[in-house]
Amino acid sequence: MVRRVGEDESEQKVIDDIANFGWHCVSIFAEGEQSGYSFTVGLFESYKHPELIIFGLSSKVAHQIFCIAADAAKSGHPLDLALPTDALVNNYLCCFAEVPTIGYQEYVGFCCWYYQGNDFPLFQIVWPSRSGLFPWHPQATSEFRAIQPVIAAVASGT
Repeated sequence: MVRRVGEDESEQKVIDDIANFGWHCVSIFAEGEQSGYSFTVGLFESYKHPELIIFGLSSKVAHQIFCIAADAAKSGHPLDLALPTDALVNNYLCCFAEVPTIGYQEYVGFCCWYYQGNDFPLFQIVWPSRSGLFPWHPQATSEFRAIQPVIAAVASGT
C-alpha cells in the first residue's frame, strides 16, 4: 500500500511525480561528514524495479543515471542488477549491491513514507574511481571511500 495523498507540498510532489513519470528523485546534500546522495521513489510501485540509491555525485548526474535505469525498466528491459554495467556512466562499469532494510530509515526515509514501511527492494549503485577502483578496493583512497560509503551488502569478487 502506497501513499496517495501528501500532507504538504513536498509529499504531494513525490506522489504527483510518481503518477506522472513513474518515479521521483530525492537528493540529500552533503553536510559535515555525511556525503551527499540521491535515491529514487516509485520505481518499485511503477515498474516492479528495485529503488536505487547513489552516493557522491551531483543531483543532476544522479538524476541522469536514474533516468537511464528507469527508462530501461519502463521499456520492459531492466538492467540486470546482478551484473556490472557500463550503461549508466560512460566508460565506467557500475555495480549494484542490495541494501539491507536496516539502513532504509536512515537513508531513504521518503521511500519508507511512500511505501508505508520497508516492503520494497533497494539497491545501491556503486561507481568506480577514475582509476577504476571501487570503494572496497584496498587501494581506494580514503577520500573516495568517504564520498561513496557502501551501505549495501557487497558480493565477494566484485
